[in-house]
Amino acid sequence: MNFLKNILHKKEDPIQSYHDFWNWFQKNERNLYKVIKEKRDVKENFFNILSPKLDELRDGYHFTAGMSGDGIVRLTFTADGVIENIVFVEELVQSAPEIKGWKIIALKQPIDEEELDIDSVSIDMSGYTFNTSNLSFYAIEDPAHPDEIDITVVYHDDFDEKAASTISSGTSIFLEHYLGELRFATAFDNITVVGKSEAEKELVPILKLRDFLIWREKEFIEKYEGLRHNTENDNYSGFTAETEEGKPVIAVINTDLLAWDSKASHPWTAIIEINYNGVEDSGLPDEETLHLLDDIENNITGQLQDFEGYLNVGRETSNNIRAIFFACKDFRKPSRVFDEIQHTFADSFEISFGIFKDKYWRSFSRFEVG
Repeated sequence: MNFLKNILHKKEDPIQSYHDFWNWFQKNERNLYKVIKEKRDVKENFFNILSPKLDELRDGYHFTAGMSGDGIVRLTFTADGVIENIVFVEELVQSAPEIKGWKIIALKQPIDEEELDIDSVSIDMSGYTFNTSNLSFYAIEDPAHPDEIDITVVYHDDFDEKAASTISSGTSIFLEHYLGELRFATAFDNITVVGKSEAEKELVPILKLRDFLIWREKEFIEKYEGLRHNTENDNYSGFTAETEEGKPVIAVINTDLLAWDSKASHPWTAIIEINYNGVEDSGLPDEETLHLLDDIENNITGQLQDFEGYLNVGRETSNNIRAIFFACKDFRKPSRVFDEIQHTFADSFEISFGIFKDKYWRSFSRFEVG
């Protein structure tokens, strides 16, 4: 295809911003549209063209494309369920211009039951089928953790323990299609998949799961909306320990915060880890490195502040790693801030981060006193 030859041999400016990407896309969209319309070598002439351009922008973008009955190409960008990448998918799509013949979508959307009969939706995987007729659920209630959304999904057909991983994956794919990528990735604290013989409570049709989640989310918002914790006068405690290799572990933790009785109001744990070259025997940073690490931490805490819903729980330094902990109202801003820090200091440190739901801050239980 001449389009492929031209684009591979043409020297192009690197993609460094959303604007750069969409500028490139607009220059090439007619040819990309034609590939989807004619369904000719779509992998080679569409996916293999678009993917490298997205990779220039940042890692973690995935996409699907298909033509609807009205001649519109639906191009859906997805984070593939990775919490840390969701905000960047949303920003990419928000920055997209209007392009004739294209519908640009952020994240896999839930099934619209007014447009599509959900009972006709079926996922087939490795000989197993997943649909509304063979899936149901029930909620697990834990009085000690009342704000958690913990459900058991029941697969009614033959449940072979040897195929448990396949059945769990197929169930997850069905739920993501039904609920949409964002809700599936963020709504649950825990999902367990079992066979019908293992069910311990009355079964609820899977089609009622969406209403159940809306009710629980509304209940949560009414309980915690606007709740903040002012850390200005909190007390901090130092902790020391040793690794299995005998190297020191030093932590400074906001112990007043860990005693707070409204932890669930900040359900997202965000952890950034900075790898440094420490003193050989101890794995602790030398004085110069310590100052740089403190500067990075001050940069982060200056952007993620308590009154906005981002609580600095503390830090831990050990074995050539400084870990900084936050409890957050939302996952989007920490993703942006940590990503910026990662790129800004890439020449000095190897930096990684993760964000996950932890309503009761179990991640920090080792620091709780009393």
